[in-house]
Amino acid sequence: MDSNVVSHYDKFIMLINTFFLIKKNGILLYYVHNHIMINVKIKPLADRVLIKPDMAESKTSSGIIIPDTAKEKPQQGKVVAVGIGKKNEPMTVKTGDKVLYGKYSGTEMKHEGEEYMIMRESDILAIIQ
Repeated sequence: MDSNVVSHYDKFIMLINTFFLIKKNGILLYYVHNHIMINVKIKPLADRVLIKPDMAESKTSSGIIIPDTAKEKPQQGKVVAVGIGKKNEPMTVKTGDKVLYGKYSGTEMKHEGEEYMIMRESDILAIIQ
């Protein structure tokens, strides 16, 4: 396999066919066919998307502290990784997109102390620009 290696400042870029590995500020990113995947050890399959939910508000605008039991579940987050899509149906969302999803969509999970949501792309209601 032929590969080209370019080193520039804090960036390390390696080209292998259509895959790029980029190391910036100590974080390894993968750039694959217009998708960037942060180095997470969870790879969604088919049309599934891995989302890092936004943090729930801990205070109201007037300064009242909201207890954990009364906090609303966040319904938006950032896409961390995407599957390859279904046959003849490429993925619309890409890594880094901020998305809005339904209150009861997907499956909550914890991995290495971080909370994530995994859901089908069809459960995503909108991409927030």
